[in-house]
Amino acid sequence: MDTEGDLPPADAAAALRLIEAQRAAAARRLEPDARLVYWPWGVAWLVGFGLFFLRFSPGERVLVRLPDWLPLSVLFVLLVAAAAVQVVAGARAYSQVTGDSSRRGRWYGCAWALGSLSIFAGLGRINDQLPHDLAELLWSATAVGLTGALHMAGGAIWLDRDLFRLGVWISVINLAGTFAGPGWHALVIAVAGGGGILVAGALARLRQRHQP
Repeated sequence: MDTEGDLPPADAAAALRLIEAQRAAAARRLEPDARLVYWPWGVAWLVGFGLFFLRFSPGERVLVRLPDWLPLSVLFVLLVAAAAVQVVAGARAYSQVTGDSSRRGRWYGCAWALGSLSIFAGLGRINDQLPHDLAELLWSATAVGLTGALHMAGGAIWLDRDLFRLGVWISVINLAGTFAGPGWHALVIAVAGGGGILVAGALARLRQRHQP
């Protein structure tokens, strides 16, 4: 016997509300927690570039005596960890998504991978021709610039204003840090870049929680 909860909606308006509620619930299940998407990257930039600033400060000063290899090693490990967290979170959320959305995601991931490999291969060819401080600036400014551009591209692909705005912010602070020069760039990216990503993740999570 049907219970009252099993009965169909009595009118069209109730049916539309039920459909919208089910659609919103499905969207929440398919959307990864924004904190897992943003915060690992924010921590990686804040800590990694922060160590670069402490070890390789403007004017070739050393604020904290660290091994030369430590900042890059820490940044690399944290970036790999952030990528792993995002891949796992995305796989869990989008495992049932097929069609154009799935294809866009795969192609966007390929753009990240091939774009990163291309710039690193090119910069590796000229790295030894530059002083250490300028080589560091070139690597970091190019990598951060690629990140900002791909964030804007991702926002355009999925019509995601938050992602596009974050890409704009990253691009603007990258320009500011580049013009400021070696040492200062690391500080700008650590504080404004890493901090900005953490704030973006917190705001995105609040919006997720307040979705109808």
